[in-house]
Amino acid sequence: MDEERYFSTRLTEDPRRAAVWTHVARYLRPWIHADGSILDLAAGRGELTGALEARRRVAMDLHPDLADLVPEGVEAVVGDATDLTRFADAEFNNVTASNFLEHLEHPDIDRCLAEVFRVLRPGGHLILVQPNFALAPRAYFDDYTHRTIHTDVSLADRLGAAGFEMVHIERRFLPLSMKSRLSFGHRLVPLYLRLPWRPLAGQMLLVARRP
Repeated sequence: MDEERYFSTRLTEDPRRAAVWTHVARYLRPWIHADGSILDLAAGRGELTGALEARRRVAMDLHPDLADLVPEGVEAVVGDATDLTRFADAEFNNVTASNFLEHLEHPDIDRCLAEVFRVLRPGGHLILVQPNFALAPRAYFDDYTHRTIHTDVSLADRLGAAGFEMVHIERRFLPLSMKSRLSFGHRLVPLYLRLPWRPLAGQMLLVARRP
């Protein structure tokens, strides 16, 4: 894959997308340790990282210019998010990732989850926002970089096998793409997240805890 071309198309600045992540970050507050530290994997421009409230926020991504992209107050770490060896055991209260694991092959996912388990403190939460194949099977591979299939059931089982305890699962969380209408009417996101049944949802939310 031509990473430079991928970054140029996937990491363009979009204030509407950033606004959506601000609303999502508020929704995630019950599982965020505000006085602790967060590691956001494959963070892109760090829009979610910057919207989350924590004492220390770290965005990790392969983009070589990450430090110039992330919001003020966010630490930028350029690197492979499946290799967390630069971080100490139990260094973070939270690890977050959005639209990440589906881009990895299975051995890389296993290695990544093992590393996440290691760098999380006991009682810390892993928060994943992922495309749910069960909701959008026809569009799932419209992104040519998707490699593996995940559903709310299979990913929860995988997290359990990696040693995590499931805390919260939302099968229907957000639309599959930020190019949906929600990105243009981001003020509707809080209302959308209060709906008992979310139309057009193609992504799921899973929250897991390290015992």
